[in-house]
Amino acid sequence: MNPAPALTYGSYLKIPELLALQNPRSDGPEHDETLFIIIHQVYELWFKQQLHEAGYLGKSMEKNDVPAASATLKRMLTILKTMVAQIDVLETMTPTSFVSFRSRLANSSGFQSCQFREFEFALGHRRAQVVQHQAEGTPERAALEQRLRDPSLWESFLRCLVANGRAVPAALLLRDRALPTESNDEVQEILVDIYRTDPHLRQLCEMLVDLDEGVQEWRYRHVKMVERTIGSKPGTGGSPGVEYLRTTLFKPLFPDLWEIRSRL
Repeated sequence: MNPAPALTYGSYLKIPELLALQNPRSDGPEHDETLFIIIHQVYELWFKQQLHEAGYLGKSMEKNDVPAASATLKRMLTILKTMVAQIDVLETMTPTSFVSFRSRLANSSGFQSCQFREFEFALGHRRAQVVQHQAEGTPERAALEQRLRDPSLWESFLRCLVANGRAVPAALLLRDRALPTESNDEVQEILVDIYRTDPHLRQLCEMLVDLDEGVQEWRYRHVKMVERTIGSKPGTGGSPGVEYLRTTLFKPLFPDLWEIRSRL
């Protein structure tokens, strides 16, 4: 019986398989299509990691393990900074470079990224109609439907508050999870008291604000990158393009944490 091949850097990380995944479709191919593919593949890897971290963050908050939750949030924030920095690389591609291979993308669009939608759902930005963009019976649709059934990070945070003796209204923990996060006056009263009296939980709150702000920053940079590249043209695959993307800006994921600012 032959011994198993020795584990190497390449075999552990599947480097040959990974490097075989960049397949430009343009003639030549056009120089910048490789960059376009790699950047978006890397984004999908970061989305996978952010979903991995979000799952751990939710469980940590529900177990009232605030140190673990804070450490996970720190990692997610660092990843977000890397995701934003990648836009700088993508912006080295000029509009004419993108046009040279854009038609080869056919009906594909970043709008179809299932993992990004999963990340939005995990954060609490939930819209059941988004699920309809994935065909019935596909793994992507099943993943999104499961995310709508799972607790959002905000719900997990509220459970953490309950574990710390805070009187979160029970109705908020029993509400339909498919609905987006909404502000609540009673929760805001709790948060105001936390900011004034509980430095331990206040730090967790501020890190959630950092996460919210980081996602908003990524959205803004993404919109400006698209505008810089294609202007007001429709997106690939007939997606709405810049006009739609602008509507996603400056919408907080955790509105209560922003609304209390004027009361502190």
